[in-house]
Amino acid sequence: MNIRNLHDERGVSAKPLSRTIGANVVAIQIKKGEILKEHSSKVRAVLLCVLGEAVYEDERGAKVDLYYEIEPMVKHWVKGILDSQLLLFR
Repeated sequence: MNIRNLHDERGVSAKPLSRTIGANVVAIQIKKGEILKEHSSKVRAVLLCVLGEAVYEDERGAKVDLYYEIEPMVKHWVKGILDSQLLLFR
């Protein structure tokens, strides 16, 4: 399976990959110039960019690419610098 084949041509897309007791994995696509809108998570999560380039930013001023551990209840968003494929583990 190729992660790129999970998504259509929309700028931002999220598809569940795996749901088990205690863990979920979501494949996220963010096209160049698009933004995964501001939101927060109730649980700790890990975001990993596996293809392309995307930047995670949050209300506390964090700005990182490639890999980031997301703290619960912190507003954050993700920008696509290049067409990107990401995995979210929560």
